[in-house]
Amino acid sequence: FPDSTVQATAPRVGMVNRIINGAMTIDQRNVGAAVTSGFPVDRFTMTNTTDGTFSAQQDSSAPSGFTNSLKITITGADTSVTTTQYLSIRQKIEGFNISDFGLGTASAKTFTVSFWVRSSLTGVFGGAAANSAANRAYPFTYTISVADTWEQKTVTIAGDTTGTWLTTNGTGLQLFFGLGAGPDRSGTAGVWNSNNNTSATGATSVVGTNGATFYITGVQLEKGSTATDFEYVDYGRQLQMCQRYYEWGVASGSGYAGVTAIFDAGSTSNIDFKASKRAVPTMTNMTLSGNQYPNNQSNSVPRYENGFSRAFRFTTEHNTTFWNVTTGAGGSTGVAGHQIIWNASAE
Repeated sequence: FPDSTVQATAPRVGMVNRIINGAMTIDQRNVGAAVTSGFPVDRFTMTNTTDGTFSAQQDSSAPSGFTNSLKITITGADTSVTTTQYLSIRQKIEGFNISDFGLGTASAKTFTVSFWVRSSLTGVFGGAAANSAANRAYPFTYTISVADTWEQKTVTIAGDTTGTWLTTNGTGLQLFFGLGAGPDRSGTAGVWNSNNNTSATGATSVVGTNGATFYITGVQLEKGSTATDFEYVDYGRQLQMCQRYYEWGVASGSGYAGVTAIFDAGSTSNIDFKASKRAVPTMTNMTLSGNQYPNNQSNSVPRYENGFSRAFRFTTEHNTTFWNVTTGAGGSTGVAGHQIIWNASAE
């Protein structure tokens, strides 16, 4: 510094944590409600091919310095997970965001995963890092020593020098936390292999115990062999990062959410996304207010009609920043109170 003092540590610059929403603060889809599939919080998805059942949701239990966690509760046990069956928490990291890791090359960088975890069970638990093709995987283990107590864990992984690792807007790296996995989805911990693994051999099967709970938060994946303090990102910026992969909104004739006069027959307008999407999104789960109902169309685009035989529909005019909406011809014009609730997913 100009006053001749020395800064003890160099400031962190750029994107340290390649995990988005690692503190589990963003939950656009459910606002804390429990789900039995899909995304319980933004960017983290549940995959279950076992015969067991679970619920997952954002929770307020968290270690010091955090306000939220992801909670999994087993609601129906599978005590004999077989062959290719598994239950896992997963985040797909976009290739652009790990391009500097050099995975698949001779100069592949070591990276470190750190996280806080709590469970009603104790013992050795597992997870895995994997490529998008699911033919390169690094199973890992960690130990939960005390039941129902938050513990911080760190796993350091030497970068894979072989395999195909995307550095585009596709999936660059997948991070799994295993909650139960059959023999074909488990592998030897601490080494890369050419299998489709989501956990490590011998890891505790959370799905095997009815009523078992598993919480996780503070997930960080960073370049290097040392786990640094969790990289906190302001809420607004973290929300925008999540919206690159998913957002929802309401389009109505009143012009709400940036859409104007779409209730007049034959009129069109754009749904403008708050964040540019990773890829052209899938528009799903549309609902309408009032006495309106869904009607599947031959063009496979959702269409909705009301008592006046009017229709809203998505058009083929779209990209990663907007999607065009139009109303069908016919019926009365200027009918108020028509709304489309849309979901745009580019996960």
